[in-house]
Amino acid sequence: MATTTRGRIDKRQAILEGAFTVFAREGYAQACVQEIAREAGVAKPTVYNHMTDKATLFRNAMEAAARAILDQRIAALEPLATPGDDLHATLEEVAHTLLRLHTDGRSCALRRLLYSEITHFPDILDIVKESGPDRLTRALADRLARLALAGRLRATDPDLTAEQFLALLLGPLEARTQLGTRSLEDAELRTMARDAVETFVRAWAA
Repeated sequence: MATTTRGRIDKRQAILEGAFTVFAREGYAQACVQEIAREAGVAKPTVYNHMTDKATLFRNAMEAAARAILDQRIAALEPLATPGDDLHATLEEVAHTLLRLHTDGRSCALRRLLYSEITHFPDILDIVKESGPDRLTRALADRLARLALAGRLRATDPDLTAEQFLALLLGPLEARTQLGTRSLEDAELRTMARDAVETFVRAWAA
């Protein structure tokens, strides 16, 4: 029974990953279930056994991609748990990692699909936000609240502080990458991280 359940979970994961790859490459309208099955390494009926139709598959693929991206970004916050003596440097490290993750291929593909399909699937904005940005903001707020309690920051509203930290990073990034269609060199990402943290520290450092 356990082996059967594990196999079903693995197939579902393969289908969701294959679907996201095909949707990102072809767009929703042009993607076909046969191509998704081929990408996932399963038979076409297997796709329908797991997902009732193409629209359901699209929603689930978007949610799975957003969650995978979120896991990486929450892991990037880990240095803030024990920042050491140089909080400024730790914030820069975290900021740089978040910028790199935000500009990787999977993240850019997710945003492009969101922008292109939101008029046909208005609910995917809530799906992606709950599985991504909203939870990242809450996780960052928790880290910043702990730093405030330790006297490292003077933030009285951790949620607002987290929103502002991310806005300092991602606002300029969206403009410079032209909504994810232009790649940036790592040196530019490091400069952006440094500038964002400099502004953040001036506002919130204890």
